[in-house]
Amino acid sequence: MIPPAPPPAVVEDDHLDRVFSALSDRTRRALLRQLAAGSATVGELAAPHAMSLAAVSKHLGVLARAGLVTRTRDGRMRRCSLDPAALASAHAWLEHYRQFWDGSLASLAAFLEQVDPPETP
Repeated sequence: MIPPAPPPAVVEDDHLDRVFSALSDRTRRALLRQLAAGSATVGELAAPHAMSLAAVSKHLGVLARAGLVTRTRDGRMRRCSLDPAALASAHAWLEHYRQFWDGSLASLAAFLEQVDPPETP
């Protein structure tokens, strides 16, 4: 028997967990910055970093599981590309809280002006 699919909120949470976990590492963020300029091979991505190709490949695997990077085979070479679609859900999640805090801070500023109006010279 096949278990039922998880509710959409759980799937979304799992996706956000993978995206934010992938973004939590500075090397992976640097790799994404490199890929924002265009696709690259693992060797090209590894060049500016003091780490082995295997280590860079592991970081790329984390980014790929999060949906942030796609890997394609071009003959013997594997090219990596940024897939910004995975960032859309993270952006939407952050945007919701940015709007909340913007509104909260605006309310606080209005309240403080009522309590202690600015002095006029």
